[in-house]
Amino acid sequence: MKIEKATFAAGCFWGVQHILDRIPGVTRTRVGYVGGRTKNPTYNQVKTGETGHAEAVEVEFDSERVSYSELLAFFWRLHDPTQLNRQGPDVGTQYRSAIFYHSPLQRDEAEFSKARFDASGVFKRKAVTVIEPVSEFFEAEGYHQKYFDQTGGAVCHILRDR
Repeated sequence: MKIEKATFAAGCFWGVQHILDRIPGVTRTRVGYVGGRTKNPTYNQVKTGETGHAEAVEVEFDSERVSYSELLAFFWRLHDPTQLNRQGPDVGTQYRSAIFYHSPLQRDEAEFSKARFDASGVFKRKAVTVIEPVSEFFEAEGYHQKYFDQTGGAVCHILRDR
């Protein structure tokens, strides 16, 4: 077993976590905040859009069972990466589409996958997804963890709007 990390932002983190948890080879996920300026932000701070953080999912995966490239393929299908700072009814920089890479190899794979997505013509517009090095990840409050599973997805927009 070779455990690696990936970090993705694709709008509301509840549904993203729910889907990523079901990929064979994913060993653990946690939702939180990344890419911002505030140390130890709370949900109430992040939701204002003023901390600069994105709602994100940190994924631990066994790279002998699922590759980073395969996780990227799921990422592009989880949301509409052509929408700037929004997914469905959720609007703001905290809902931006982003790939936070953990190594130069992940950066290269993310750039390649973005180019492949844009060339695919799945959407008329190009992806606005940002690709940047992962910064400190702040785990979200406990009630956000596995939220979709706790509530049956009643309030999660990412899946309802598909």
